Amino acid sequence: MFDPQGRLTQAEPADGPLAAALRRGEVAELSALVLPVLHGGTAQIGAVQIDGADGVMAYDLTALPLDDGGVLVLGRDVTLHHNLRAALVESRQRYKDFVEISSDFAWETGGDGTFVFVSPRGALGHAAADLVGRDPADLVLEREAGDEILPFHTHSAVDAAELWLRCRDGAAACVRIAAKPIYARDGRWMGARGVCRDVTRERERDAQLSRARNRERILNHIVRTFRDEVEPKNMLQVAAETVARGVGAAQCHIFRRQTDGEVAPHTIRSFVPAARHGDFEFTLGLPILDRLGDDDELIEMTLHGYDVLAAPTRYHHAVNGCIVLWRGEDRGPWGADDRLLIADIADQIGIANEQIAAHENIVRISRTDGLTSLFNRRAFFEELNRRFQRLLRDGSSAALMYVDLDNFKMVNDIKGHAAGDAVLCAVRDLLITYTRPTDLVARLGGDEFAIWLEGADALVAEKKARVLLDRALEDLAPRSGSPDHPLSLSIGVAVYQPGRPESMDALIARADSAMYTIKRGGKGSFALAPPAEPATDGPHPGEAP
Repeated sequence: MFDPQGRLTQAEPADGPLAAALRRGEVAELSALVLPVLHGGTAQIGAVQIDGADGVMAYDLTALPLDDGGVLVLGRDVTLHHNLRAALVESRQRYKDFVEISSDFAWETGGDGTFVFVSPRGALGHAAADLVGRDPADLVLEREAGDEILPFHTHSAVDAAELWLRCRDGAAACVRIAAKPIYARDGRWMGARGVCRDVTRERERDAQLSRARNRERILNHIVRTFRDEVEPKNMLQVAAETVARGVGAAQCHIFRRQTDGEVAPHTIRSFVPAARHGDFEFTLGLPILDRLGDDDELIEMTLHGYDVLAAPTRYHHAVNGCIVLWRGEDRGPWGADDRLLIADIADQIGIANEQIAAHENIVRISRTDGLTSLFNRRAFFEELNRRFQRLLRDGSSAALMYVDLDNFKMVNDIKGHAAGDAVLCAVRDLLITYTRPTDLVARLGGDEFAIWLEGADALVAEKKARVLLDRALEDLAPRSGSPDHPLSLSIGVAVYQPGRPESMDALIARADSAMYTIKRGGKGSFALAPPAEPATDGPHPGEAP
């Protein structure tokens, strides 16, 4: 109770939380309730919350005027009701939040199977208002007759069912559905309600992973197949055949980039044809090779009625070749998975190209002289043995020339070894210049050289020896270590005659003997070895030395 001056005169219960708060002057809302009654005499209704020992207390207040001008305030404790209401609101909000974060949209269908409710924010780009009253079956993609009941019309609980639906823009979306039927008390089905979550990205990732695994399987098979090939030269051929089958290509061409110092019989735009599958000529790919650069881009074009895809091959980021695939237009264009697979295959072929180049370099080093790059002794006699065997089968003639450099030691002693090396290279140039590509030229060691003149008879061999001597007089003599000891050539020539069969050892011995005849007789000339003696018991013709 408050007196006419607005002062608190009595409060019951005296030890109650509201009375204690009034005495401390902590209830400002009460003054706003009492003052209008004191001035106007009209009853007022309000509410107040105070901090009590057990937490926040809530009261509904009614202020009534008294005859003496004072005010009577009646307070009703509504703390429990207030707390229950707050808990209910919080619970509803929590449920709402859980539904929203656990699903993309919630829905409910009625007894006619159409939507009667959809989450306010809509679904799959459709506004909620546009979906209400619509049959969910209109949104389902590729549903065939005889399919089981949709989750939207389910008569039993559904958990984690998946369905492809049509978005508003026409795109496909995969949703995971949890649904439950609604039944009336009399057991009549009244519809269903549930939630949907868009799992399209997850399914796309699963599909991508599946395609990646398939590409990896194909790649591993292709790589394993051509790497199991022992002979390096056959490795790329096996690769071309395996890749073509693996990606459904009608033709496959593999090229290697010509390396520095490599002498290749066939080059196309600095590329050496390495392997192919199919009957297309390498030159058909010229428009592709013209466009091939050092970037990472694949090249796609239509050529001669085929869809062509080319990928550069690399080793340590440097282009060392390319692979060109031809697919018939009836197979459809190249897809994203094809491009990824071919890029991976190109990387593996790039490694194979480098391995083959390294192998060929090792073979070249093992078969050539380090200074002159001519055949060394071992390679010369291996090749000579093959030529000699063919000579025996064909019944043709040939000539073997042993060439020794006269007074070479004087150059090293007086001018130094650098000058001596220059002389040896000059002899190489001389011999290569005046022989044919079909002939063999080798440095057997030191200042000793050999020449195999394919198909030559005695007349041709003698003419060749005179030319070499004349040129040596002009090209080598100025490089002499001393005018008294001029550089010149001593040449021994042995001619193989089909009518006088002999072994390769015998032919070599005749050429070597003729050369030493000149060395002992004054140097700077040539000698033609006497014809071979008729064959007697001894080594079989063609036997290697």
